Amino acid sequence: MDSITDGSTLAQAMVDTVRESLLVLDRDLRVVAASRSFYATFQTIPAETQGRLVYDLGSGAWNNPALRELLERIIPEHGVMDHFEVEQDFPTIGRRTMLLNARKVFYHGDLNSTLLLAIEDITDRRVAERLLQSLSEQKDMLLSEMSHRVANSLQIIASILLLKARSVESMETRGHLEDAHRRVMSVASLQQHLKATGMGEEIDVGSYLSKLCETLSGSMIRERRPITLKVVADAGAVRSEQAVSIGLIVTELVINALKHGFPVDIKAGHIVVGYKVNGTEWTLSVSDNGGGIQKGPSEKRPGLGTTLVKALAQQLEAQIKTISTRNGTIVSITRSPE
Repeated sequence: MDSITDGSTLAQAMVDTVRESLLVLDRDLRVVAASRSFYATFQTIPAETQGRLVYDLGSGAWNNPALRELLERIIPEHGVMDHFEVEQDFPTIGRRTMLLNARKVFYHGDLNSTLLLAIEDITDRRVAERLLQSLSEQKDMLLSEMSHRVANSLQIIASILLLKARSVESMETRGHLEDAHRRVMSVASLQQHLKATGMGEEIDVGSYLSKLCETLSGSMIRERRPITLKVVADAGAVRSEQAVSIGLIVTELVINALKHGFPVDIKAGHIVVGYKVNGTEWTLSVSDNGGGIQKGPSEKRPGLGTTLVKALAQQLEAQIKTISTRNGTIVSITRSPE
């Protein structure tokens, strides 16, 4: 009798040191001891807990058929119970979500056994997870709607610019409007590609540049000029925000090559967009076989395209290098790790 009393006292002393709710059950699933946290969480007292079947606690709140099956299988099968979730109404504390874990404790040379049942209140966690899921779904819906509206707006702007370019008589004004149209179309292409991949994700550079250059070729070259535009890219991926800058750089450099690099009577022009990867370093390049950069008296100051490329390269923390001869021009943007 004394040994039983000593064992109960030891069990109670041990569970009282545990911060979580913990029950010590005998082989019949009666409560031998309960932690202070259990009494505080479920707002009960030892007289209503010790010696009672676990299913009778809390006016039968623990008499869950699935829980009963699991607990009654632990003793005979020497098993365990991990992450069993119970969501129901408990007396005095209302509806809560509890996470249960159970382990059987064996005693050498003793036929008796003990079951430890740990109880964690995860109600607030589940509420937060559901709220986060709801917010994530709302964010995705809003981003999708915003992306759709941006795409429509870009198409409208591009159409207006093209109509204006066809209606004006000034060649210079027409050229500016056509340049603006090309830039809007390139931004629309970038927006469509990023919509398919998702902001913040890693984007395959080769596929991204290929789709971009298909759009650029269709909108800027077409059948009017004997110029080809192709992509040669190593395997590699960048974040979506970096991809935006890379795409805008390629657009501006291709526009510059088409506008300044080739004479009207060229027989076969080539523009190559390259992407080389060397470890953590990458180099983006746009090369052509045109006549090189020809600066006239009115081109002493850098144009809009050149200014944009420099600004975008700074965003990427990359260095620009330009080589131009009568046999063509190569502009490379290299980003090296710090």
